[in-house]
Amino acid sequence: MTERTLRQDTALPNPGWGPLSALPGNPLMWVLILSEMLVFAAFFGLFAWLRAGERDVFDASQQLLNPVAGGLNTLVLLTSGLFAALAVEAIGRGETRRCRQWLGGAFALGVVFCVVKVVEYADKLGQGLMPETNTFFTFYYLLTGFHFAHVLFGLGLIALVAWKISHDNVETAAAFWHMVDLIWILLYPLLYLLR
Repeated sequence: MTERTLRQDTALPNPGWGPLSALPGNPLMWVLILSEMLVFAAFFGLFAWLRAGERDVFDASQQLLNPVAGGLNTLVLLTSGLFAALAVEAIGRGETRRCRQWLGGAFALGVVFCVVKVVEYADKLGQGLMPETNTFFTFYYLLTGFHFAHVLFGLGLIALVAWKISHDNVETAAAFWHMVDLIWILLYPLLYLLR
């Protein structure tokens, strides 16, 4: 390795991690994010394949979902993601108190997302729409439930980072939270809108 290459590697946030070297936060979080994205991609592909075989069932079942609740949750999560990004900016400027405030806002909106989702689940279950109702609802509960578990993990991560605050920790939590946002941005139209 030349001296110039060594200087460039040490300027990276995570030298020695190959393609992950330039990413902010902990590289292991990026390994987790990439693996989770692959799992969701496999679920999305299977969903599309099964939908092609049961188009009428999927279309009729989709009509039973509330796109307004899903849209509200989309706005809530996107705003929460914005707050996480603002927390990263604040910690970068050394504004620990402001960073905690933004993390608190991101956390609160994450809780709002969970409340809306639980109300939506209760409504569907109250209508007798269970995971075994049909293939669409199997995937509805599987995909949104798996995403819900990621939201809960993300909330725990945000709370931990607000307590043990550091630039690296905030970047790591924000990266995970943005993955949660991205997955929902794909889930919402897939489940609620696309016909």
